[in-house]
Amino acid sequence: MSSITELKERVNTKTWNLVLLAVATAGLYPLLWLWQNHTIIDQVTQRQTANTTYLIWLAVCIGWGGALGNTGDNALILIGSLLSLAGAVLYIVWAFRARAALQEYALNEHKIDLRMNGFYTFIFNVYYINYCINDLPEALRKQQILQGKTQTTTV
Repeated sequence: MSSITELKERVNTKTWNLVLLAVATAGLYPLLWLWQNHTIIDQVTQRQTANTTYLIWLAVCIGWGGALGNTGDNALILIGSLLSLAGAVLYIVWAFRARAALQEYALNEHKIDLRMNGFYTFIFNVYYINYCINDLPEALRKQQILQGKTQTTTV
C-alpha cells in the first residue's frame, strides 16, 4: 500500500501556483502541467487518464484555437473558437477521468470515500484535480476523525 502523500509529493504543485502560472503564460501552463503529470497520476492510481495522442490533440486544439482566434477574418475566428471549445471539452473529459481515477485510488488504496464535486470538476477541471491531489492527506485525516480512530498519521 502506498503512502497517502505519494501522489501529492510526486506532482508537487500548489494549486495557487498553477493558477498564477496559467495567468502568466496566457493559459498554456495547465497544458504543460498535464503533459508532465498525467503519467505520474496514471502510475500512482494505476488507471489511465490520458495518453500522449490525447494530449497532442489537446495541444493542437488549444494552440490553433488561440492562433486563429486573433485573426481578422471572421471565418478563421469561428474556426479558432470551435477549436478552443474542443480544447475545453478535452480538458473536461480528462478531468472527469482523473476524478474517477482519484476516487477509485483513494477508496481501494486508503479506504477513503473521496467525494469530489462534479460541478467543480466541470468548471475548474485541471485546477480542481490538482487541489484534490493536494488535499488527499487532509481527507484521510478527516475520515479517521469521523471514524473515531484516535491515531492520526503524520502527513
